[in-house]
Amino acid sequence: MFTFLLIVQTLVAVSLCTVILLQRSEGGGLGVGGSSAGFMTARGAADFLSRATAALGGLFVVLCIVLAAIAGTRGDAQKVDASIAAQPVSQQAPTAPLGDAGTTTAPPAGAVKPNNAPPADNGAVPLAQ
Repeated sequence: MFTFLLIVQTLVAVSLCTVILLQRSEGGGLGVGGSSAGFMTARGAADFLSRATAALGGLFVVLCIVLAAIAGTRGDAQKVDASIAAQPVSQQAPTAPLGDAGTTTAPPAGAVKPNNAPPADNGAVPLAQ
């Protein structure tokens, strides 16, 4: 039932988007010409699209409330996947050698500075203090 209502709500949402996009921004509807009397005159199209928007909007809100109520009262127990917790944690060794503690070497040309390195002091004042 939940899946069926969810599909119906998706169709209502697509229809609502379509009907809204068909309307003119001035509220005049499609604005298509035609005979002076009849259903699909400019005024008839505007009335139809306005009423369709109101009906689809109301149906969308009602479906949202019904789906929320169904989702809240479902008797499904929440299940936690504990398979990841049972796996051992592996320690990764550093991939690059750190070098001797007493020697300093310049980084190679084009090297990227790590994010945790302190900023270089070039005399610039930070914007926010």
